Amino acid sequence: MKAPFIDELSLPVVAAPMFLISGPKIVVECCKAGIVGTFPALNQRTTEGFEEWVIQIKTELAAFEKETGKKAAPFGVNLIVHHTNPRVQADLEICIKHEVPLIITSLGAVSTLVDAVHSYGGLVFHDVIKKRHAIKAADAGVDGLILVAAGAGGHAGTINPISLVAEIKSFFKKTILLSGCMSTGQDVATALQMGADLAYLGTRFINTTESRADERYQQMIIDCGASDIIHTAAVSGVAANFLRPSLEMMGITEELWSHKAKVDFGEELDADEAKAWKTLWSAGQGVTTIHDVLPTGELIARMKIEFKNAIEAQYKLLEKYG
Repeated sequence: MKAPFIDELSLPVVAAPMFLISGPKIVVECCKAGIVGTFPALNQRTTEGFEEWVIQIKTELAAFEKETGKKAAPFGVNLIVHHTNPRVQADLEICIKHEVPLIITSLGAVSTLVDAVHSYGGLVFHDVIKKRHAIKAADAGVDGLILVAAGAGGHAGTINPISLVAEIKSFFKKTILLSGCMSTGQDVATALQMGADLAYLGTRFINTTESRADERYQQMIIDCGASDIIHTAAVSGVAANFLRPSLEMMGITEELWSHKAKVDFGEELDADEAKAWKTLWSAGQGVTTIHDVLPTGELIARMKIEFKNAIEAQYKLLEKYG
């Protein structure tokens, strides 16, 4: 069964939870504009702070619905389900307490967590980069799979999206989300053409006024193209995509970023991953079509127009070749 909220969205898009970047402001604006807004629980330094953010988001969205008579899109929280995250259980309890509509899990699909979220009617989507991970997540009972394809920001996969979607859809009949290189409404339409139910966009939302990103980070995204995205494990020990200029600013040369293991930065850069990602900036190959910084609502409005134009162009192709 597909996620029931899909038909209620103004655009089939989930704004991805971005480490250090996503917060209540961008989540609320996304939901007001009719797409799913999400954030990582670990963007707040404590579970208590995380709960404050959840309450803030719920309060602001409830006020929006009361004032406008419109229904806001659901919001979601990303939980890192891994033994290195000591907060996962405490943060999950907050999600259960406040009945967070959507939980996005990374680095582990656990059936007990899925059951806990299902107990209050919530949904669980899980990040995967290959079929083996997808099968494990499907067995755990998740409601959706986020296919992180080649060129995506953050911990991206290396498989072409066309192949990845086809492979996963051959056995998974629930909600499919596609992530990687999408920045426009036309890209969203393309994701649906490939068989996804939802497009999962991260990098494009870094360049919004509600983003928590540094202005220099946003300008670097504008200045860079697809060839400036470097896939390397040198930062955290896990392969991820970073902006070439941000690596070079930290003295990370091509020789270093070609290493498969994490580079020892010594005193220049703390080994702690959170500090690493604050200093070194991640992005996907979708930077090639990002040329501005916009309010979130304005960006989504523009994407709706682009999406509509793309679908209409497909109708013309059908008339030509049908």
